[in-house]
Amino acid sequence: MNMKKQKPKAIVVGGSIAGESCAKALVSAGWDVVVIEKTRGPPTQNPTGAGLGLDPLAQKIVQSWLHEPELLYNNTLPITVTENLATDGEKKISWVIGREEGAKFLNAYWADLHGLIYNTLPPEIFLWGHQYLSFCISEDKLTVKVRAKDLQTAEIIEIVGDLLVGADGILSSIRQSILPDFKLRYTGYCAWRGSHIILTELKKEKFNWVWYVNQPEPELKGNTTSVKVSSDMIEELHQRAEQVWLPELSRMIKETKDPFLNAIYDCDPLEKIIWDRVVLTGDAAHPTTPHSGRSTNMAIIDAAVLGKCLEKDHLYSALEEYQSIRKPVTSAQVLHSRRLGQMKQGLSIPGRKLPFDPKTASLEDSEFILNKNVPLFDVVPPILDSIFRSA
Repeated sequence: MNMKKQKPKAIVVGGSIAGESCAKALVSAGWDVVVIEKTRGPPTQNPTGAGLGLDPLAQKIVQSWLHEPELLYNNTLPITVTENLATDGEKKISWVIGREEGAKFLNAYWADLHGLIYNTLPPEIFLWGHQYLSFCISEDKLTVKVRAKDLQTAEIIEIVGDLLVGADGILSSIRQSILPDFKLRYTGYCAWRGSHIILTELKKEKFNWVWYVNQPEPELKGNTTSVKVSSDMIEELHQRAEQVWLPELSRMIKETKDPFLNAIYDCDPLEKIIWDRVVLTGDAAHPTTPHSGRSTNMAIIDAAVLGKCLEKDHLYSALEEYQSIRKPVTSAQVLHSRRLGQMKQGLSIPGRKLPFDPKTASLEDSEFILNKNVPLFDVVPPILDSIFRSA
């Protein structure tokens, strides 16, 4: 009698885009999946109004996951031209220091992209309102057990699986469990954000703006990089906008309701992103600054590569392959994004005598800031060739 082979089981911690992307890729690879997420349910509308840009490879991957690939285009806007402008706050003038045509990015709301991917998955695989507590590997190293808490009932549950995927973001609890001495690197600046105006055009007649401001590291409370914003801080934001930006931009910033502030962090590339039956993906594996638009794109590509690797029978060799494919790429892109942030914020840069000054920018500097010069930007991992050709 033929016995049906039992599917391997993955426990994914994190229900954001990184986590649901891993869930989708692993389900497609023939795995059973359960996703642990502390928020109460899937987002119906992005609470922060944040926008993101999908690069061509991430677009192809998402399309391959959708039942109707054209849905991606129905929920995004194409960006084919990007410009980097410098502004003289005293003279109230601006000029182009870098222009790129044919970028082929798609801009989307975070919640819209999350919803597209979420709707392709069985809803019963998600344990909403559950907080990850701890994990342990069995003595024979054949399974991993995760403990989580139901935040509504306070019940502690245990889930046993073959693989634990840490897709729980820049403040990853999985990563902290493995690397208890790990600390993020504060970049020296924070990001004011709002959903109202131009700069990044989004659907639903809203626009996303981001303003990076150099400042000492703020005091953060709880497991978040968001800073509690007071009315005095917003008033100071408005005053600085009048001093720095052109009148049109200053007015739009002042008209934005409920702007919010995030401290910006990254870290040096980790030595490894796999440990026995545990693997990190997305910001948990490679916290990065936003300047190269890599965070969501790296998370989606991580998931796709991991899924393809796990189509193979031997778990450990599959994880080694995943690490060997992704770590060189993400490490180079994280460090590139760090340098780009240091340039744009006028901070000191290792190996450079003076900070970047847009008034005296060289051709080399102007080229560095273009998306096309992100390391390995156009490289499609051979393991994803079939996705890239078919989507």
